Amino acid sequence: MLTYPSIDPVIFSVGPFAIRWYGLMYVIGFAVALLLARRRAANPASNWKTNEIDDLIFYCALGVILGGRLGWVLFYGFERLADDPWMLVRIWEGGMSFHGGLAGVMAAAAIFARRYRRHVTDVLDFLAPLPCIGIFAGRVANFINGELWGKPTTAAFGFTVDPTQLHPVQTSEAIRLCLRFNVDPCVLHVHASQLYEGVLEGLVLFAILWTYTARPRPRFATAGLFLLCYGVFRFLVEFVRVPDEARGYLLFDWVTMGQILSTPMIAGGAIILAMAYRRRVPSGNWQVA
Repeated sequence: MLTYPSIDPVIFSVGPFAIRWYGLMYVIGFAVALLLARRRAANPASNWKTNEIDDLIFYCALGVILGGRLGWVLFYGFERLADDPWMLVRIWEGGMSFHGGLAGVMAAAAIFARRYRRHVTDVLDFLAPLPCIGIFAGRVANFINGELWGKPTTAAFGFTVDPTQLHPVQTSEAIRLCLRFNVDPCVLHVHASQLYEGVLEGLVLFAILWTYTARPRPRFATAGLFLLCYGVFRFLVEFVRVPDEARGYLLFDWVTMGQILSTPMIAGGAIILAMAYRRRVPSGNWQVA
């Protein structure tokens, strides 16, 4: 079994100013998305322009941050809001919902499409592969912070988490998990569900979508494929991930909030993908031959 490393969630600090791994991973995610978008737009067959790319990433960055935080508060932390309303803006402490961020990006894409007179489904198709590396980076940050752990395991690829050997931030997260599972003395052997999600929802999904979008596809097919694949990957990882403490299991002693939110993604993605290939409307992201 692997040993969980002690890593300070703060990279460095100067007075009250601190650079955290969590924030850096978001910056990396946006930067990579911008580079990928520019590379795809540089394809001679693409009809996207550089100024559009820069504005698109800016709109989506706002959508991710606002939607992700509001979604987390709504889905996972609403009960705490009355006692601590400032938690809504303390995003540097963590607490971002992917599903909320997705809703934020969809809203941003709609605003962008209206401004630039593009079909919103074309914008969503163009965006689909871009956040995947950022998703991977975000899950690595969750791993560094010692949060969102998986369930206990005896598998060789599991991690031994000993609070006495960790940074204080990681220690507090580990102790909370020990209390939930009545582990005493507090030494955990758990799945690294953060890394599972990072690999599946980030790297594998990127490989699928980047390859798929290398040539024209029917309008809305790429967005449908994104919803379907992400929903399936997230639904599966939830089986080994510890559910949110404030929610627990919501149905049948095994269904989590993540699975409930992912189910319409799976169904909607499959329906959208099937309809896209049935209608075969050409994508507006490519020059007409």
